[in-house]
Amino acid sequence: MATGTLNIDLDAIAANWRALDRLSASGVQTAAVVKADAYGLGTTRVVRALAQAGARRFFVAAAEEGAAVRQALGPGPQISVLSGHMAGDTEMIHDLELTPMLNSLEQITRHLEALPGHPFGLQLDTGMNRLGLEPMEWEAVAPYILEADPELLMSHLACADEPDHPMNEAQLAVFEDMTGGTGLPRSFAATGGILLGPRYHFDLTRPGIGLYGGRPFETGNPVVSLSLPIIQTREVAPGETVGYSAAWEAEAPSVIATLAAGYADGLPRTLSNAAMLWDGATPCPLVGRVSMDMVTVDISHLPEIPRALDILGPHQSVDDLADAAGTIGYELLTVLGRRYTRRYLEHGA
Repeated sequence: MATGTLNIDLDAIAANWRALDRLSASGVQTAAVVKADAYGLGTTRVVRALAQAGARRFFVAAAEEGAAVRQALGPGPQISVLSGHMAGDTEMIHDLELTPMLNSLEQITRHLEALPGHPFGLQLDTGMNRLGLEPMEWEAVAPYILEADPELLMSHLACADEPDHPMNEAQLAVFEDMTGGTGLPRSFAATGGILLGPRYHFDLTRPGIGLYGGRPFETGNPVVSLSLPIIQTREVAPGETVGYSAAWEAEAPSVIATLAAGYADGLPRTLSNAAMLWDGATPCPLVGRVSMDMVTVDISHLPEIPRALDILGPHQSVDDLADAAGTIGYELLTVLGRRYTRRYLEHGA
């Protein structure tokens, strides 16, 4: 079956990193979060573009992802592992010079016993209740841990995409209380935290979604576009239905196009009867259910039958499509299917 074409603009990713680097306070290092296969867009090509733009530190979710970054970039750039030092990761952390961000007393013990002298950082829980040492744990072990010289103390904001949310100030106060006076480098801000302003920047910022053209970095460059080929068209009479569960019924004579993409390609079923596709600047409604490999679209109003329709592009961002699906841009980016033909756009490429 013919597949859609997913265009990934590496120049836009690099430009977004540079813009977020400029937004970070003077003297603050700007890292890049490339977990989940660089948010679904392909680790190797993305990290090389970011490194060329100036990024020297990368954050991944797991040691295996760190291995992919190291393979792409070679020695030099620092690669931090947000899941910390998991059981079975010791050899990989050592051999590939990964920096685990330790999350628990168990991980601290494992790392200091297995790899004494190997760089590490610490995650602190300032109220998100997900990863990191809680304030009482940190108070108890800080004197011992600080002797081992962690190279970074970090935490994560729960509500940074809502600038007026009281959690932001509350977490900032906790982070200041937990880390003030240590003299160690600190990191608190991802994309949303960068936009909250310099009080949240500390020594290192670590943008993620903003690199890939997503909210809350509204002024970022769009990174992805996705065009889906039309397999077949048919005329549907008034009263006839389209797709599973007869979920859409024609009210007038209609021309329905069947396109090659479905939920196996990262288009959630919640887009059924809810999304738009585009022929240039002309919107075309998705009608009926999203199935595993296909969607159906009403193109009755088009003067000619196109070869393909855009579901991501200049008239519909990944966040716009996520709004229609009732989810977030992060989720759609990370589940874009492997059946798409991936085309990387880069100056001179």
